[in-house]
Amino acid sequence: MKINIFYFLALLVFITTACSTRDDDGNSTSGIECLNLGAQELTLTIEDSFTTLPSKVSVFFRVTDLDGNGVPGLNPSDFRIFEQGRNDACFNEISSSESSAEISPNSQIFVNNTILVLDLSNSVLSSSLQELKDASISFITNVVPSIPTNSFQMGIYWFDGEDILHELQPPTSSATVLQDAINSITPDISNDPSTDLYGAVIKSTQVAENLITNAEAQDVFGAASIVIFTDGTDQAARFTEQEALTAVANADENISFFTIGLGNEIDENTLSQIGTSGSVFATDSSELETVFNQVSNNVANQANSFYLFEYCSPKRDGSGMNNLVIQALSNTRTGVVEATFDATGFSSGCQ
Repeated sequence: MKINIFYFLALLVFITTACSTRDDDGNSTSGIECLNLGAQELTLTIEDSFTTLPSKVSVFFRVTDLDGNGVPGLNPSDFRIFEQGRNDACFNEISSSESSAEISPNSQIFVNNTILVLDLSNSVLSSSLQELKDASISFITNVVPSIPTNSFQMGIYWFDGEDILHELQPPTSSATVLQDAINSITPDISNDPSTDLYGAVIKSTQVAENLITNAEAQDVFGAASIVIFTDGTDQAARFTEQEALTAVANADENISFFTIGLGNEIDENTLSQIGTSGSVFATDSSELETVFNQVSNNVANQANSFYLFEYCSPKRDGSGMNNLVIQALSNTRTGVVEATFDATGFSSGCQ
């Protein structure tokens, strides 16, 4: 996806994952190994990057640990910048202060969607509804920013035994609207006492895929977290377990799956396979708010692990591509990512 509508891009930056490159004369450059950065315990994944005259380089990326958990809360001082031009034997570190490095608001280029999917089959409605409502409201409070922002929205859906994923509240950035939707759930909301769990997995994945596709159509990068709650196993038998797991495995790489199970009738193994980003289980309804809060922390971290990092480059070489390395540091963990950019037309005056 090329993000060009918001920043009046002069040039697109082409990403490279190679550890070595060649200059204009065909001579091999030394690659990232010359930096001796050591073992990496963080993963930086570039989603998009671009340049803006007179000399700004912008890189939009995600930071996760080796288990795929989001790493939020990084500041400009937590990043080191290295550049290598065609005349450089190795990468040279660029001062973050001298290059005006910053983490910029990404609300114009990014939207993160959380999809809360609730099992409202008869067993939940008859014995755990109030606890589920309390836990869901706490989840919303923890995940949704107190000040609405275009970069985050949540939708609420529910399922029973019908062949449909019911929409309780379409995606919104308002925590109040979401909480009101939860409070509107009544014991008679469902007409089918069965449980179409696998169907809910498949259909919520499609909802997330559509949200990401719609975002990209507006030149906005999209990501999503699906959180599925159930107190049992699939009873409708409309879809197979393998079909549900295939939907998860084939989903967009920027969709995270979490599951929450309640009681002794759940299949923890299946829920763990569906919840590729995390699964939690409550033995009774009194524990629901606790386990929902555990998931909310992970969901919030995923949403806040995307960064738009920008700095002013000293390069002025427009005859070829310049190599770029960004190193992230979080406590004792580090990670790097490589890219290239074209400095054609670069001059002073970048801020």
